[in-house]
Amino acid sequence: LNRIQRAPSVYKAIHGIITRCQRRIGSWVGSSVVHLGDHNVPNALMFIDKYTQVPRILAPIVLVIEAIPDLCRDPALSSYVDSAFGGPESLIKLILADFFRHGFDGSGADNFFDAGSCIDGRLTSAWNWCSKIEKKAYYPVFKLAGFAGFDGDFR
Repeated sequence: LNRIQRAPSVYKAIHGIITRCQRRIGSWVGSSVVHLGDHNVPNALMFIDKYTQVPRILAPIVLVIEAIPDLCRDPALSSYVDSAFGGPESLIKLILADFFRHGFDGSGADNFFDAGSCIDGRLTSAWNWCSKIEKKAYYPVFKLAGFAGFDGDFR
């Protein structure tokens, strides 16, 4: 309990960002709960640490997506991508659709409140998706593109 601290200034700033986003996009899917000062995110330092991991999730995905056209310049790899995925554009859509469908689905925690549709839960779901990347049909393409993991050691 000693590590749980409220951090009202950080909470207010984050809530303001969410409110502005909600106004701009006009709709919001799921909860806009911000876990801060509870058992999920006990203090502001952990909150900041969690969200500095977003680039560690997204950067490898972006680099793979950007590498697919270059990989397909090789006739053998192009043939593989065409036969296995229907071409580079279909492969890119498959990867992105899978990430956006399952990277924010509320998976990865013990219960829906902890990993549901709240802001923090979406990050938990994204990490859960990352932990299953080796089981994806397109994982060999990640490896061919130079993917080594979601720990910041890409290329």
